[in-house]
Amino acid sequence: MTQTTAITEIIQTLADVESRFNITRTESEGFFPEWYTDLPQITEADKVALNLIRQRYLYHLNDENLTEGTVTLIMGSPLLERAGFYDPPFKMMAEKSVQIVLDDEDDEVETLKGRIDVLVMQNQFWVTLLESKRTTISVMSALPQTLAYMTANPRKDRPSFAAMTNGSEIVFVKLDFENPPKYDLSRIFSPVPLMNELYTVLQVLIKIGQLILIPVAPE
Repeated sequence: MTQTTAITEIIQTLADVESRFNITRTESEGFFPEWYTDLPQITEADKVALNLIRQRYLYHLNDENLTEGTVTLIMGSPLLERAGFYDPPFKMMAEKSVQIVLDDEDDEVETLKGRIDVLVMQNQFWVTLLESKRTTISVMSALPQTLAYMTANPRKDRPSFAAMTNGSEIVFVKLDFENPPKYDLSRIFSPVPLMNELYTVLQVLIKIGQLILIPVAPE
C-alpha cells in the first residue's frame, strides 16, 4: 500500500515530517518508559467497563459493521471518558478533520478512504482517531500527520504524547523537543486478544494524563 493523497497539503509521508521538522525516531530503548513502567492501578469497575468496550467492539467486528464513526463511539470516547479526559482540570480542543486515501498500484484494487479526527488535551496530548468504512487501513497511516500536529506544541520544554487508534489498533507516541527532536512508539495494543489489552491502554492514558498536568518548575 502507498499513500497517494496527502492528508494535509504539506505532510504526505513519514519522511516528509521527519525532514521538515528535523525529527528522528530514537534508537534508545529507555526513551519512552511511560507506556510500560510504573503504570497506575485501575479499579474493578474500570475492568468491567473495559470488558464491555471490548465485547461491543467484537460484536460489531463480527458483523463487519465498522462504519465511519464507530471508532469514536465504541473505542475512542469511552476510553477517554474512563481516563478522565472529559472532566476538569483537562481542557480539550478539536483540530480540523483531514482525509486519507490509500491505494494500491493495481488499479483493480479498491481505494481505501478514511478520515482523521484529532483531539488535543492541554496542548500536550494528541488523540488521533482514524475512521474508515474498512479496518484495513493501518493505524500507522496516521503517524506522519500526528507527528506534524505534535510539533505545533507551544511547550517545547517538555515531551508531548499522542494516542492513535483505528479501533483495532492502538499506539502511543512520545515526542521530545530536545536538540535534536526525537520520537518513539509503544507497541501496538489491540482489543482482540482474550487477555484484555485495554486494561493497559487505560493505565497508559491515566499515566499520560498525570504527566501532562505536572506543573513546570520555574527556572
